[in-house]
Order: sequence, then C-alpha cells, then structure tokens
Amino acid sequence: MQPDRLTSALLIGVLVRRAAAAGGFATVLVKGDEISGVILVQAVEKGQESGLFERVSDWDGGYRLTRCGPDPADGGEALSQYIERRRKSDPDLWIIELDIADAERFAAETIC
Repeated sequence: MQPDRLTSALLIGVLVRRAAAAGGFATVLVKGDEISGVILVQAVEKGQESGLFERVSDWDGGYRLTRCGPDPADGGEALSQYIERRRKSDPDLWIIELDIADAERFAAETIC
C-alpha cells in the first residue's frame, strides 16, 4: 500500500500562507492538477530573479528542489520560452512565484 501524500494544491496553499506570514509574497502563476501536478517555484528576492526550481522525488522517498530552466542571467524571454515548452508537455504543471529572502531554502522547507 502506498503511503498517503499531500496534494499539490495543499502544498501550494501552505507555501502562499507561510510566505505571507513571513513578510514575503507568493502568487500562483499557473494552476495545475489539484492532486499531483508538478510544482515549479520561480524564486525571486526583492524583484530580482534567482532561478526556477522543480519539486522532484528523491531516492529516500521524500522530495527536494532542483534547479531547472535557463539561468536567470539569460533573461525573461528565455524563462518564458522554457515555461511555455514545459506547459505544452505537462498541462498539469503548477508555477508559483515566491518573492522572499532565500526563496529556494524557504520553498524547500515548506514543500519538501
């Protein structure tokens, strides 16, 4: 029997509420499958893009965030093209923008 797991919608909701409580900002850019949609976190700090991260399963039965997509130095157009390709191949994908200090760490603590 497979253990119960938290839904993508629940994890996104927790991330949004935790960010607000910590003085940050999180917004859902793309809403995906409520139960099992892949989650991408667009990490931003004070309006400066710091990367795109995907929640992936690890070998220990848990989850971790891994960097994906173009380097932030490549600009917004490269990121937009990457996201468009990902959405075409996975319409159940969630994308959330997280603007808070050390966004990658904060997201990992919340959804992994």
